[in-house]
Amino acid sequence: MTTAALDVMSYITEENIRFWLEKFRSLGPLPGILLTFMKSFVPPLPTLLIVGVNGAVYGLWAGFLYSWIGMVLGCTVTFLLVREIGKSAFVEKWARKPRVQRSMVWIRRNAFSYVFLLSIFPVGPFVIINIAAGIARMRLLSFLLAVGLGKAIMIFSVTYIGSNVEQFLEHPVRWIGVILFIAVSLWASRKLERHFTRFSPDQEEMQSIHQSSGNSISS
Repeated sequence: MTTAALDVMSYITEENIRFWLEKFRSLGPLPGILLTFMKSFVPPLPTLLIVGVNGAVYGLWAGFLYSWIGMVLGCTVTFLLVREIGKSAFVEKWARKPRVQRSMVWIRRNAFSYVFLLSIFPVGPFVIINIAAGIARMRLLSFLLAVGLGKAIMIFSVTYIGSNVEQFLEHPVRWIGVILFIAVSLWASRKLERHFTRFSPDQEEMQSIHQSSGNSISS
């Protein structure tokens, strides 16, 4: 990461985000929506921080709604762009790589569960999820349902903390649950990522042949 990028990321603090949201409060929900929308295109942006500050500035329900709209819009735009770009020769060549193909096999068979489960986690490879779903040509309606439901669960949880941050400060023991939630999210996302790249297309083809052979013998 370049020095300029590091400088930008160091500027993204709770105080600065809150300052700019309050400064442009006259624009209504647009600042809160735009902030979470950008998350899909700037992966280093801290999801927990921007969603939590949205909740603190706009309140529980409004903060939840604005964050949800922005994040789902960002994911959908990324997904649609990748689906279009995926038709190019360069992307098709990249998609033929063994590791990518292993991922595609699992995603095509479990697209909804894959997107839904990984969307629940407050930390994880969000951009990779959208790109993988786009390259796998997942149906738009299925993608919207999976992302919408998964992000709703995650964003509401984080927004609840952000809108009640004073209570969390008064009762620090509550942060144990937050830390555990983040840790479990990281662990589960890694496990799922390893799971869907476990089987290669050749292995699945061999399994299919063995199953067919077994059925033929039994019959």
